[in-house]
Amino acid sequence: MPAKSIAPERKRQQSKAARRSPATTHVELAESARNEAEQFRQLAEEAREVRDHHREALETIRQEREQLRETAEVARAASETARVAAETARQAAVDAVRATTEALAATLEQMEIVEEMRRTLREIKDAIKLEPN
Repeated sequence: MPAKSIAPERKRQQSKAARRSPATTHVELAESARNEAEQFRQLAEEAREVRDHHREALETIRQEREQLRETAEVARAASETARVAAETARQAAVDAVRATTEALAATLEQMEIVEEMRRTLREIKDAIKLEPN
């Protein structure tokens, strides 16, 4: 029984299609094709917009990376300059310590000479006191 109920429905659909004129069918097909083409065009346009948006985002990211790279390069150069300045200051401190050491050595030598001269003067004084007049 279900097979008999399906058959009359098909006959009705076939009879509707048969009643339409071929020109009407072509017009409907053309309209359907135009609608479908318009939908594809809209999808393509949306896809282009998304692609352009992604391209702009990628360009922004590329520019930010370039800016960060340049900033890092400036920081590296500043770090190198600071390292050179620190090395120069260290060398100056070493030179100052060396100069101080030399100055202290010279002062010590002078003090030893002065002390030797005092001893000699004492000895001369003692020698003069011991000599009978």
